[in-house]
Amino acid sequence: MAVTEQSAHEQAVVDRVPKELYIDGQWRPGSGGETLSVEDPATGETLCEIADGQVEDARAALAAATDKQTDWGAHPPRERGEILRRAFEAVTERSDDLALLMTLEMGKPVAESQAEIAYAAEFLRWFSEEAVRIDGRYSVAPTGQGRVLVMRQAVGPCVFITPWNFPMAMGTRKIAPAVAAGCTMVIKPAQQTPLSMLALAQILEEAGLPGGVLNLVTASSSGSVMEPIIRDPRTRKLSFTGSTEVGRKLIEQSAEQVLRVSMELGGNAPFLVFEDADLDAAVEGAMIAKMRNIGEACTAANRFHVARGVAGEFAQRMAERMGELKVGRGTDEDVQVGPLIDADQRQKVSELVSDAVDRGAKVLVGAEPAGRLATRAASGRSRPGAASARRSSRPRRGRTSGSTGQRTTCAAMAATP
Repeated sequence: MAVTEQSAHEQAVVDRVPKELYIDGQWRPGSGGETLSVEDPATGETLCEIADGQVEDARAALAAATDKQTDWGAHPPRERGEILRRAFEAVTERSDDLALLMTLEMGKPVAESQAEIAYAAEFLRWFSEEAVRIDGRYSVAPTGQGRVLVMRQAVGPCVFITPWNFPMAMGTRKIAPAVAAGCTMVIKPAQQTPLSMLALAQILEEAGLPGGVLNLVTASSSGSVMEPIIRDPRTRKLSFTGSTEVGRKLIEQSAEQVLRVSMELGGNAPFLVFEDADLDAAVEGAMIAKMRNIGEACTAANRFHVARGVAGEFAQRMAERMGELKVGRGTDEDVQVGPLIDADQRQKVSELVSDAVDRGAKVLVGAEPAGRLATRAASGRSRPGAASARRSSRPRRGRTSGSTGQRTTCAAMAATP
């Protein structure tokens, strides 16, 4: 595909996505009339402008969800399931365009985006089949003096906050079970990657989801916009995927009314290599553990502990594999590693690499920024306690990021006796 033709196709995919808030079945601008820019992380260029929601918009979205809850909770489960099934079919049918859209706003290679679209669609299909299987229980009390009846009912209006690293899948895994169970919702996607969620809302609308069931608010200030509705007594549940730091704040906000919460937060996952390890298998596993989703995943290995006797050879093999990875814009052919999501994350990774080197790590490959594209880096032994091992699970304050919030390709390895 020629460059001009590719650019035109990319623009067409972006243009088809609604750019406004979706509240009570209507697409509308934010109450303040302001917009926020969505950037291509590979170039820094603005893809489009979308509505920048305010507190008033979030409250309107919650009001719409509350007003619709009784009717939606009584909606036939079969019909709720059919809506999800139609949405699954639409997502699958449009997977190529949705994958391209995701790559444009998030940066991962198109192949990775296609895998996420398939992953995201499966949540829609699974819960379309579960909608008719919401059961209860009837039994005789152990004393024989009465009966026990258990009924499963919709929780009520939910608030969902999703991250930028899996912008479609982390939405469908929250939205699909809520639709199946008969819950209404307000969803706020990450400001870096809102287009995938806007496209999904459009698909659900086309699939027949009634207005007011799903309400979507995009905003540049997640905390100030979402906190009032988290504290609002009309909200019945909060689900968040992101950093532990932000999750802790949200739990504090929800504690006022003892709100039901579901939190998928960050970690600091170790990768262990023992003296008798099969190094070929260890390196292969390490590449998967570190570089899935170009390394921007809550499950990514953040620190490597390698037995002293094999540390040198393991590091060299890792460096060779890292050096073979093709870095570039996610839309380019054969690219395996796309850009980091934004300047904050590029700075964070640069700090982690510098810290590892300052603490004794030897750079074996990479470690120099490649413009807006992150370099691959692998280092040899560093002293335990390096920030690249300690801090890699803590994104910057206030960002609703993916759990690790970064791609730390510097593997600072602590040799063990």
